[in-house]
Amino acid sequence: MAHIELTELKELLVENCMLKMDVDEISEDTPLFGPGSVGLDSIDALQLTVAVEKKYGTPITDPQIARQVLENLGSLRTWLTRQLDA
Repeated sequence: MAHIELTELKELLVENCMLKMDVDEISEDTPLFGPGSVGLDSIDALQLTVAVEKKYGTPITDPQIARQVLENLGSLRTWLTRQLDA
C-alpha cells in the first residue's frame, strides 16, 4: 500500500501555489478553495495538478474528479493512495 506523507503534500501545495503561509498552518481538513480555505484559485488548481502529476505520475484529468480530489489535502492523499495502489 502506498504511503503518502501529509507533510509532503503540504510542501507541494505551498511551493507550487506560492502560498504565504507555513505548512504547519494547513491541516488535512483545511479547504483548498472558498471561505475558510488556503485561498487557491483556478490557476493554483492547475499548478497543483501539474505538480501532483510530475511527482506521483498520476494525472487528474476529469474536472468532476478534480473538484472532489482537491477539496482538501486529506481527499488528495486518499485519491493518490488509491491511484498508486491500483
